[in-house]
Amino acid sequence: MAIRQILKRSLSSEKRSNSTRPADVPKGYCAVYVGECEYKQRFVIPVSYLNHPSFQSLLCQAEEEFGYYHPMGGLTIPCSEDFFVNVTSRLSRT
Repeated sequence: MAIRQILKRSLSSEKRSNSTRPADVPKGYCAVYVGECEYKQRFVIPVSYLNHPSFQSLLCQAEEEFGYYHPMGGLTIPCSEDFFVNVTSRLSRT
């Protein structure tokens, strides 16, 4: 339940902050920001990843670190880019 709230608030916040920018996230995908330092890399991932247990672990880390406030305006995941790419690569093979 909390993960849905994070996503709903993060995605609505992202829409407000990017209202002048054309939509570059295809239907069925969402943008996330990943990184442990001030600079965060933006990734566009399939929404289906959000239900996978390994990705939900990342979402729990995001909730612990940021609560419902995500400084980038979208869902921010506090892990290394390498780790994130590793997780999403495994998910794309399933």
